[in-house]
Amino acid sequence: MSQRNMAKLYRRLAGCTIACLMLALCFVAQAQQGKGAPSKASLTGHYEGSAKNNADEVITVGFDLTENEGALSGVIHSSHGDFPIARGSHQGEAVTLEFDAGGTNGIISLKTTDDRLVGTWTTGGDGGPVDVKKIAAPQGDSKDKS
Repeated sequence: MSQRNMAKLYRRLAGCTIACLMLALCFVAQAQQGKGAPSKASLTGHYEGSAKNNADEVITVGFDLTENEGALSGVIHSSHGDFPIARGSHQGEAVTLEFDAGGTNGIISLKTTDDRLVGTWTTGGDGGPVDVKKIAAPQGDSKDKS
């Protein structure tokens, strides 16, 4: 094989090698991106846990949530009453629930962690931490009522 043909062959091999390396790097970058971003599972379901207020009183809470394309609706149940969710959103790990607490607007700001929602709540001059865990719907709450 002549030197000229050898040079062409080397250039082609070098071009193929660079193209293959770039393609491999793209696949690695895509795989790493997928690892870092947790899958966005639906928050639809029943949650139970507790919250505390400024007086350090423990308040039992339950959330019945329905998610539709990142929008949340449902009801917040607590030892202080039941409050419909006026507006809710789920973006990435951030969850926000807005509710009417008897004429005062309330906001619950949460982060998703495994099967839990953890964060804070505020309404009027009160507020504190909240921590709820996703559980099976309570007995008797079946939507299939024949």
